[in-house]
Amino acid sequence: MSEKDKMINGELYLPDADTILFTERLKCKSLCHKYNNLPPENLDERKQLIIQLLGKTQNKFYIEQPFYCDYGYNIEIGENFYSNHNLVILDCAKVKFGDNVFIGPNCGIYTAEHPLDAETRNKGYEYAKPIIIGNNVWIGGGVNIVAGVKIGNNVVIAAGAVVTKDIPDNCLIGGVPAKIIKNL
Repeated sequence: MSEKDKMINGELYLPDADTILFTERLKCKSLCHKYNNLPPENLDERKQLIIQLLGKTQNKFYIEQPFYCDYGYNIEIGENFYSNHNLVILDCAKVKFGDNVFIGPNCGIYTAEHPLDAETRNKGYEYAKPIIIGNNVWIGGGVNIVAGVKIGNNVVIAAGAVVTKDIPDNCLIGGVPAKIIKNL
């Protein structure tokens, strides 16, 4: 089994031992660099680069510059998606956004994880778990979402929260680690 297959299957893998993964990351970084250095008024070219970069998009979306990701093809965005400046998505596993998702500035969505065992971690191994975000979700500025999390529909995540566990529908969450503040 290739390192890419292991990555996609959520198993321990060596990202630097696979020329395919290295080449795909390099291509993605190159597209992100090109996107981030386009003049802001080049809206059509920006949109086309995002369509080329991501695995799936709908018609209405807007991603402020700068934007960074690892592979791009593991990211799916729904209709009416907006992200503010400096969104980072480590998409070693699938990251799926529903419709009407709005993301504040300086947010991180991280599917990548590293082993707790120092010896294994120091050899360069990592693994990834998917992140699923439902419909009608507002993610405040400075939020971090870690691997394996599922966020329900109609959720508001307060600025600065660190989301480490699944979140049900219809609630406001916040804090470190994020907890339900109230039902909506």
